[in-house]
Amino acid sequence: MSDRAQSRPSPVSFSEAFLYWLKLGFISFGGPTGQIAIMHQDLVERKRWISEKRFLHALNYCMVLPGPEATQLATYIGWMMHRTWGGVIAGTLFVLPSLVILAALTWIYLAFGNVLVIAGLFYGIKPAVTAIVLFAAYRIGSRALKNAVLWTISLAAFVAIFAFDVPFPYIVLVAGIVGYLGGRIAPEKFSTGGHEGAGKSYGPALIDDATPSPSHALFRWAHSALVLAIFLAIWIGALGALVALFGWDSAFAQMGWFFTKAALLTFGGAYAVLPYVYQGAVEHYHWLTAAQMIDGLALGETTPGPLIMVVAFVGFVGAWTKAALGPETLALAGCAGAAIATFFTFLPSFLFILLGGPLVESTHGDLRFTAPLTGITAAVVGVILNLAAFFAWHVFWPEGFSGRFEWFSVLLGLAAIVALWRYKSGMIPVILGCGMAGLIYRLVAG
Repeated sequence: MSDRAQSRPSPVSFSEAFLYWLKLGFISFGGPTGQIAIMHQDLVERKRWISEKRFLHALNYCMVLPGPEATQLATYIGWMMHRTWGGVIAGTLFVLPSLVILAALTWIYLAFGNVLVIAGLFYGIKPAVTAIVLFAAYRIGSRALKNAVLWTISLAAFVAIFAFDVPFPYIVLVAGIVGYLGGRIAPEKFSTGGHEGAGKSYGPALIDDATPSPSHALFRWAHSALVLAIFLAIWIGALGALVALFGWDSAFAQMGWFFTKAALLTFGGAYAVLPYVYQGAVEHYHWLTAAQMIDGLALGETTPGPLIMVVAFVGFVGAWTKAALGPETLALAGCAGAAIATFFTFLPSFLFILLGGPLVESTHGDLRFTAPLTGITAAVVGVILNLAAFFAWHVFWPEGFSGRFEWFSVLLGLAAIVALWRYKSGMIPVILGCGMAGLIYRLVAG
């Protein structure tokens, strides 16, 4: 082992950490798996800010939570290193570049979406997104559905939402209860393993396996009550301000309330909560159309940051569509809507880390509650499969089954599946390739 690997890294200043989290916000492509891999390579292998065992222990906790696990993991590590503000900065910078980029792209989409070039690109991107969602169902299912019981839960969830339009929150609740009971009755059926492991050593780390938890990470009832009170005050104050300024029935206030609920239901990642966002944003509030929802997911796939950032697109389009600040200020309303959707979606994630982190640090034993999570994850596979079917219907039969059939979209979708499955291509090359193919086809076909 080299001298560098044997020596402990120098302490990291707040400014050095700030610059790293900012850089991470701009390069965090590839969904949660890619983002976690980037952090592991940087923070565990290269910089050795945290040992692999502590990294995986934190990740295990974040996997149990609702919300984007990669964002929460960054928040957790930032909090461990530089207290509360370290966590807040890490989580915020993980999201902020994506918000700015996505708001700019959404404005271009709304302002120039009817231009042939833009329309052609999105014509090709939509079947690629359909393939990506289907591939996501396969990836999660291949890891999560380890026995007939879990397959049954997944199938039941698909039938519930596809055939009976059962709201997503009820599916999550029932699946969690089934998982909890199943974990007590037949624990071997609900034990699929976690991320915790022995952990490989890359040399001494700043936060090493045996490093005591810092004083701010120790659990104290008074501190926990203060954290909860502060977050409740922030949430009530922000939502109350929107209600006072615009009224409870306004688009902004309803977005604050709706995306708070969505934030508490994102078990299984963004793909799992998208059906709930669709049900609310498209069918209930009419903030955007089904076709726009697919376009928003395409934009979310091609920008850095967590995929759940698609909520910024929904907020932007919703505020624009409803002219929340008047017909003369559509772009400003859109930016406000994107910021509101993002704020209320991610606020609970900070609470979960700053409130629950000390509990996790108080023991490095196995986390409980994995059986309910296993049940929920199985149900999520069925929900994602329903989402793929929904996208396929709107992309391949845009006018309904009685209308025209988009054969070229089917070919692009099949090509995307082959690229993802057979050749292990990344999502961004697939999306860009399909987008260019769609543009060429529309230019040639007129």
